[in-house]
Amino acid sequence: MKSYRIPELAKKYADHEMIQTYTELPEFPDSRIRLLFAFLTNQKAPFQHSELYSLVVSLVQLGMDTHDLIDSDSGHVPEREMRSRQLKVLAGDYFSSRFYHLLAQAGQVDMVKRISEGVCEVNKLKMNLYVKMKQLRVTAEDYLDQSIGLKTELFRVFTDMLDDEAITDWRELLQGFGRCEVLVEELARSEKPERFGGSWGYWHVLEEGNEEEKRKLVEKSGDLPFASALLAKYDIRSMLAGKLKQSISHVLSYSSKLDPEKLMRELIQIGESFQRPLIAAVSVHGERR
Repeated sequence: MKSYRIPELAKKYADHEMIQTYTELPEFPDSRIRLLFAFLTNQKAPFQHSELYSLVVSLVQLGMDTHDLIDSDSGHVPEREMRSRQLKVLAGDYFSSRFYHLLAQAGQVDMVKRISEGVCEVNKLKMNLYVKMKQLRVTAEDYLDQSIGLKTELFRVFTDMLDDEAITDWRELLQGFGRCEVLVEELARSEKPERFGGSWGYWHVLEEGNEEEKRKLVEKSGDLPFASALLAKYDIRSMLAGKLKQSISHVLSYSSKLDPEKLMRELIQIGESFQRPLIAAVSVHGERR
């Protein structure tokens, strides 16, 4: 299998002094890109452009994730914050546009169409989730499932390009790694009461909380002491850590049964990478208790 170097290649487009000075970028979607690259390079006839495909998808995903960081608050904000917001818009547009140029250069026009359709599907999923959240018609598990869909939808455009015998494994592991990613992010959010609104924990309390808690949650989810109290009362961190542990166990067990051995080892490494945030979260939670 070819050496994995997509993050290094993507730095050429992501490392800009202006961005580093005035704003921040989202995490590189490493686990999903490694998964894609591993499958593309382990087909019976490995794709000539497996590295290019993985790179452009990483840039498109980075562009969408950057746009998702933009604060939609229309009120007055300090100049530095406004500049950060503007740079996120420009950076997201830039990352999203580079995929077209790179694929066009390589004569991969059909792939431009595939990825563009994938982006459209992701945006549809985002809008559907946003509307349901505004209407409070989301359960905690609905939120988790739809968040996984947002992580994985773009990558599904490669499904029918894979060998028939690889498709089931690809779908299972894409879903499994996507679930791990979402749970890692939600675990991080559970450490920050200011990010409680709209999180998995928020929707869990709206399901399981008493009527007074539900009312107060809808009226003032931004109340940090209240959010902290709910996080502690419902032990949100432990619940998320338990879900993440189960998800990691599943992807490791599934990956260990795959051939060829190089693919199996790469997938196990991806699965094991999720154990670090889990161990860190459990350690911090244990110290606080």
